[in-house]
Amino acid sequence: MKFDINEMTPEEKLQAMEMLWEDFCRRSPNFQSPRWHADVLESREKRLREGKERAVDWEQAKKEIKESLQ
Repeated sequence: MKFDINEMTPEEKLQAMEMLWEDFCRRSPNFQSPRWHADVLESREKRLREGKERAVDWEQAKKEIKESLQ
């Protein structure tokens, strides 16, 4: 199955990304993220603790992303 990414809607692209991520996680359970991922997460956790960021539920975040693309 091939897709022309230029013809996909933003919603189709998000769905494709979710499908790719789910497949990747299922097929590569021992994958190790690069160190910079941990650095970014640590920085964000620090900003959360300091009240400089707010947490958003993943479903809400996806909804906001979709709305911003319309």
